Amino acid sequence: MAGAFDGVRVLDMTEGVAGPLACMLLADLHADVVRVESPSAGASAPDPGALCWNRNKRRIELAPAERENLDALLCTADVVVFDRPDAERAEQGLDAASLLERDPRLLVASLPHWGAAGWWSDLPVDDVLLWGLSGAAFSQFSWKDVPVQLVTPQLRYAHGMLAASAIAAALVERAQSGLGQHVEVNGLHALGGLQSGAFLRAVEAPRRRGIGTRGTLPNYRLYRCADGEWLFLATLIPHHFLKALDAIGLGSVLELPGVEGRFENVMQPGTARQVRDMIEARFAERDRAEWLATLHAHGVPSGPVGTRREWFDGETVAANEMRVDLEHPDLGPVSIPGVPAKLHDTPGAVRHLMQTVPLQEVLAEERPTPEGLAPRGASPQQKEESRAYARPKEDPRAYARTKTDPRADARHQTGPLSGIRVLDLGVIIASPFASAVLANFGADVIKVEPLGGDTFRTYGLGFVGYNQGKRSICLDLKNPRGRDAFLDLVRGADVVCDNYRLGVLERLGIDHASLAAINPRIITASVTAYGTTGPQAPDPGFDPLLQAQSGLMHAQGGSDEPVFHQIAVNDTASAMVTAFAICAALHARESSGLGQRVETSLACQGVLCQSAELTHFAGRPDAARGGRDCAGLGALQRFYACADGWLAVSCHTAGQAAALLETLGEEPDDGDPLAEPWDGELAARLADAIKGQERDALLGRLRAAGVPAAPVTALDEMLEHPLHSANRFFRRVDHPRFGSVHAVRSFAEFGRTPGGFARGAPELGEDGEALLREIGFDDVRASALAAAGATLLPGRTP
Repeated sequence: MAGAFDGVRVLDMTEGVAGPLACMLLADLHADVVRVESPSAGASAPDPGALCWNRNKRRIELAPAERENLDALLCTADVVVFDRPDAERAEQGLDAASLLERDPRLLVASLPHWGAAGWWSDLPVDDVLLWGLSGAAFSQFSWKDVPVQLVTPQLRYAHGMLAASAIAAALVERAQSGLGQHVEVNGLHALGGLQSGAFLRAVEAPRRRGIGTRGTLPNYRLYRCADGEWLFLATLIPHHFLKALDAIGLGSVLELPGVEGRFENVMQPGTARQVRDMIEARFAERDRAEWLATLHAHGVPSGPVGTRREWFDGETVAANEMRVDLEHPDLGPVSIPGVPAKLHDTPGAVRHLMQTVPLQEVLAEERPTPEGLAPRGASPQQKEESRAYARPKEDPRAYARTKTDPRADARHQTGPLSGIRVLDLGVIIASPFASAVLANFGADVIKVEPLGGDTFRTYGLGFVGYNQGKRSICLDLKNPRGRDAFLDLVRGADVVCDNYRLGVLERLGIDHASLAAINPRIITASVTAYGTTGPQAPDPGFDPLLQAQSGLMHAQGGSDEPVFHQIAVNDTASAMVTAFAICAALHARESSGLGQRVETSLACQGVLCQSAELTHFAGRPDAARGGRDCAGLGALQRFYACADGWLAVSCHTAGQAAALLETLGEEPDDGDPLAEPWDGELAARLADAIKGQERDALLGRLRAAGVPAAPVTALDEMLEHPLHSANRFFRRVDHPRFGSVHAVRSFAEFGRTPGGFARGAPELGEDGEALLREIGFDDVRASALAAAGATLLPGRTP
C-alpha cells in the first residue's frame, strides 16, 4: 500500500535530536528522506539515538564546498529541513526567502533550538541552558524547591514531534495551493507543547508547586508498598478514586472533616495531606504485587514502577509493534523503537537502517510533479502558472471542496489547516491537546462534551491550557437524539478524534466504519492507553502509569526513589504524534479522496519518548540516570545556586571546561572534568565557589570567557522574562472565571499561512446553539433536543 507521504522528498540537513526525529516520522510514512552529511560525519562513534532517528533514510555525503551539487539536490526536493536559524543561513543563500524565490513550491523548515530574538539566541544547542532559562526547571517536582534537570531530552523529542506535525500541515496546504512556505518550529514552541497545561498564569488562580517528587495529589501519586517496591495510583477521575478507596478499605476518607463526601475536597491543601497519609499507611501494609492484583480486580488505574529493560522487552511494547530488530553491518543485532502512529490504509513501516548511497544515484532519479505544482527547476512563467492554477481567486485559503459547502464561512480562519473541521470527543489531555495543536494550525475544532463536561474541567487552568482555540457543544451520545445530532456534525467534518477506552466507540455506534458510511472522507483518530491488542489493552490508563512502567520514573530517580515528571510526557507526546498522524491522513486523502482510521497510544509514546535510551545493541553506552533533585547531566552541565538566584552552565569542550575552572579560580584535576558526575566531588567544589557570588556579575564573566551559561528563571519571573516576551511565547486571553490568563501562544510559525488560536478555551456548551444552527437546527428543534436531555444549551436548558 502507498504511504501517506509517497512521492514527497525531504532533505534532512539537521543534526542532534529534533530534526532527525522529525524527518524520521516523515520517513516512517514513506517520505523519501535524503540525509545530507559531511564526509567526516560517518567516522564518529555510533550514537544509539541516531540509529533510530535516521532509519528509513538514505544518506549522501556532501562537502560544504559542493554548492553546485547541493543546488541540484534542492531542485529535486519538496521539503528541506534545517536546524540552523534562518538568518544564519542567509550568508550561503539558504535562507527561506532565497530558496522560495528560486522554487516557490518548496517547503523550508527551520528548527532552531532557541527563539529568534534576544542575546540567548547565540547560545549553543543545549537542554540544560534552555530548560533553566525558560522556567521549566523550576516547574519540575522537587524535594528542596530547587531547579531540576530531566535526564531524558524531552524538550528535543517534543521539538521533533511538533516539527513533523507542522511540516505535515504545510504539505496538506501545499497540496491545495501548489505553493511552499517557510515553517519555523523552535525550542520555545516545543516548550509550549510540553507545558501548555502548566505554563499558565492567572491572578484569580495562582499555581502552586508542591514539595516532593511523588505527586502533589493524594489520588494521583506514587506510593511505596511493604516490600519497598513502588506503584502509582492514577485515580484522576472521581469514580476511579471511589473504586480505589473501596479496594483498599478506606471508604472512611470520604467522612473526614473537610472532605464531606466530595471528591474535589480531597485535593484541597487542608485535607490532601491527611488523605495522603492514610493511603500511604495502608499501602505500606502489603507487598506491591498483592496490591496491584487487588486494584486491578476493582478496575482501578494503577501500575508498577519498572525499568526500561523490563518495558522494552515486555508484552505491551511487543503488542504495539514498538520494538523492531534489525541487523547493522558493524554492530550486529540492533533493537529500535517502531512506528508510533498506525494509519490503517496508508501504514508506515521501519524498512531499514540508514543507507549510504552515491549522490548521483539520487540526482538521476526521475521524480513526478504532482498536479498543480510547478515542475522542479521551472521557469518563472511556469511557476506563475502553477500559482494561478492552484489558488482559487474567490478565497485564497479555502479548500476546493468548501466552495460548495454552505457551512464554509463558519470554518474560515488562518493557518495551513484552514477549512478543516475537527470534532474532538476527547477528555483529559491526549486527544484534547491533539485537537488544540490542529486548532493552532488553523483548523476549526469543535469540542463535543457530555452534558457533565470534560472531567478535566475540575482541574481549572490545566483544562484552559490544553483546550485553546475550540468551540464547545454538549451532546449526550447515549441518547439517540444526541447521537443523531453528532452524526449531522460528522457529515460536514474532516476529522473525529477521541481517547475512549476500547469498545466505547462501537457501543455508541460512532466507530470508524459507522462514520465512514455517512462520510467516506472522514478521518478518525483514537488514542488509547495501551493500544488495541495485548494484555493491557482493556485497562484504563493515564500518563504517569506509562511514566512508571516505561522506566522513565526509575531512570530520573537513579539510585534514589522514582520521580514523577511534572510534564505529562506521554499525554503531550501522544497529542503531538496524533496531530502529525491526522495531518498525514489528510495528505493521503488528497490523493485517495477517502479518509481512514488512525491510532496511537500512550504506550507507543512510552517508547518514542525514550527512543535513544531504549535503542539497544551490544556494547552501547549506558543511558543517563538521575537522582534526588537532579541538578544536571554532569558537573559542568548543571544548575548552581548563587547568592541571589540560580545559573546554568553547560560545557561540552575542553576549552570551555578550562575557561569555567579558571573563571572560578579552581584548579583542574587529573581526570576529564567533562566526565564528572553532577553530584560528585567536582560539582561540590564548584557549588562552593559559586554560592556566594552575585548571579548577573558571574554570568557576565563566564560569557566573556566563552563559557555557555544562562540564568535559571524562577516561576514568579517567568511571565515577564525577556526570553518569552521577545519571542511572544505567551498570549493573554480573558476567561470568565479566571480573569486575564497568560497562555502559550503558538506551536509553529507559518510564513505564508500564519496560524494561531482564534479564541481561548470554551466554557461548557457555550457554542451549542450556533453549532446546531450550522447543521440545520432551528430554535424549536434545538429546544426539543435540550428538553429530551440530549444537549445542554446554557440559559435555555430546563
